[in-house]
Amino acid sequence: MTSSYSFTAELWLYPGEAGWHFLTLPPDVADDIRARNAGHSKAFGSIQVTAEISGHTWQTSLFPDAHKGTYLLPVKKAIRARARISEGDAVKVSLSVIGT
Repeated sequence: MTSSYSFTAELWLYPGEAGWHFLTLPPDVADDIRARNAGHSKAFGSIQVTAEISGHTWQTSLFPDAHKGTYLLPVKKAIRARARISEGDAVKVSLSVIGT
């Protein structure tokens, strides 16, 4: 059974030279994903997902944010460009965890 979620989050830029953009998962979504994937995460606690923004789908991983107790969803440049989103935008996301 696939675990699927929908939420809206603000796109933000990680400070530093790398230029990584992320969405922070809401606590209730993160808690459910953590509970369903206990013991099944990959390297660094990552969880493989398929994400969709504005009809554009890609596979990536969620990464744990220990400071906030949630997960971060990286949004690559190609998706940001196609979806016409940028830092500070409220972004609607559909997410499916792969393998649960």
